[in-house]
Amino acid sequence: MTEFRVRSAEERRLELRAQAAEMGIDEAYISTLVDTFYTRIRAHPVLGPVFGAAITDWTPHLETMKDFWSSVALGTGRYSGRPVPAHAKHRHIQQFHFNLWLALFEQTLRDTAKTPEAIPFFLDRANRIAQSLQYALFGMDGLPLSRPD
Repeated sequence: MTEFRVRSAEERRLELRAQAAEMGIDEAYISTLVDTFYTRIRAHPVLGPVFGAAITDWTPHLETMKDFWSSVALGTGRYSGRPVPAHAKHRHIQQFHFNLWLALFEQTLRDTAKTPEAIPFFLDRANRIAQSLQYALFGMDGLPLSRPD
């Protein structure tokens, strides 16, 4: 009979970091990914104005995004924000923007990832995050939820 053992949070973090390291994912890569992606976001004909309306100072936003992806990919716990309220206050965000965001994120991964395995590692997480934000902002099947005024 196989014994089931619950791993501690620290054991899970160490496993995640080891898995990420095998795929070439480290703090330096996360910094490259975030910087490259948001350079492309700003140049995008549709997403550029959406993000430009929401972000006036890019330096802190980029640092926050690096902390966010470090927490997601490496389990560092550096990000402690609340993404849903941060996005809900921007009424110009529309549901179709998420597909554009994901497509651009995927292309950035394909262009920058050190290994092919890093692409689905990030994309799976990005898709779950996008789905969660869309549900929170737009409800089930696109039915709008109330947003703060």
